[in-house]
Amino acid sequence: MAPSRDAHWFTDKLTDRSIRGIALETGALIRSGALPVGTKLPPIRDLAFALGVSPATISEAWSELRRQKIISGRGRNGTWVSGDRFVAKPNRLGSSGNYGDGILNLTAAVPDARLLPPLAEAMAYGASAENLNSYERNRILPELEEEVRQTWPYEPEAFLATNGGYNAVYTLVHALLPPGASVAIENPTGMRLLDILEDRGVRIVPVECDREGPLPSALEVAMKAKPAAFIFQPRLHSVTGQSVSRERLEALAGILKESDTLIVEDDGVGDISAAPRLSLGNSFPSRVIHILSFSKTHGPDLRLAVLSSTRSIVDQIQSYRSFSAGWTSRILQAATAWLLRDPATRESIDRARMIYQSRRAHLVSALQERGVQAMHGAGLCAWVPVSSEPFAMVTLAAHGIAVHPGAKFSNLPTCHLRVATATLSDRYEKVADSIALAAGT
Repeated sequence: MAPSRDAHWFTDKLTDRSIRGIALETGALIRSGALPVGTKLPPIRDLAFALGVSPATISEAWSELRRQKIISGRGRNGTWVSGDRFVAKPNRLGSSGNYGDGILNLTAAVPDARLLPPLAEAMAYGASAENLNSYERNRILPELEEEVRQTWPYEPEAFLATNGGYNAVYTLVHALLPPGASVAIENPTGMRLLDILEDRGVRIVPVECDREGPLPSALEVAMKAKPAAFIFQPRLHSVTGQSVSRERLEALAGILKESDTLIVEDDGVGDISAAPRLSLGNSFPSRVIHILSFSKTHGPDLRLAVLSSTRSIVDQIQSYRSFSAGWTSRILQAATAWLLRDPATRESIDRARMIYQSRRAHLVSALQERGVQAMHGAGLCAWVPVSSEPFAMVTLAAHGIAVHPGAKFSNLPTCHLRVATATLSDRYEKVADSIALAAGT
């Protein structure tokens, strides 16, 4: 039987009766073993009475421990200790398997390393970056800002270099969104975006999409939850490979104009897309945060993205960064600026774009020939409909092929597979045969 502690047991143990104090001291009791895993906690009202605080105070303290995954449960079933330490874990990314030899791994929608531009000259240039080795916390190198401004889809007040696209999202979510806030986001979406939001403890409000992007009717419904932010991919959807049309963007703007919701635009695939760069920054410059990552186009080891917004919002994000790395490497920023000026790098990216497009199109065409209604598009992967995800995953595993189930990219029920195509340079027919069998067509 699980141990329990009544309300009076806590009266001598908890000396700070604030929300933060109750959460911190209870967490310490759990880590010390005084409240072992499995211990049932007293009802909120009983504990509130014993401590002389309001039930709302206990409820908020428990919410913080629940967010840290130290306690579980609520309501009639009670609350109990479920862990003795907080370990943040990206559950969707962390559940990816380790595949051995002989498995065709189509799980990672990452660039083909052979198609990335060489970095040696760029890094050598970066080593002479302005203000190198200074502890001054610059937001962005002037030369990088000058380069990105030339193709930025609107004229923002301020720029900030970050340590990659997901780092930009993680930082702004923690800097600007409190736990418990509602966030509207495309469905499906990047699994790491969902990991970030779930770890922050926000309420995720899914917005369904079609070939042209988020559905206006779905966004209209989502806005009833009064989301603090709306996160979407305005150029190329990293999961489905579809692009937002100008007409759709205008429709979304019409729905968002009556709100004060932050608008986060995540351009994570960059110039792998041939689609024009679009932004709602022209309509809502005071609340758009536009992010461009260079990982997929110029190299993941550059660890670089640039975001734009108002000076006030950039100041808030930069302030949060001061808790850790206060700036992004000037060497990497200068190297990226060099690459953006380099004609050979532009040619390399153009070539990579065409090859990625060809690889994706080959697989999608082969699937369509077999009755699988995958959609043509662009990018590094295909979103493939199936009758049953568990059946499809088992079937493909039996054929020596690893893919991701659609469930990793949604918090709603799904019937899809996310199949990476960026490194699939041959075996299209074999893969299509296996997927068609797995899809139940």
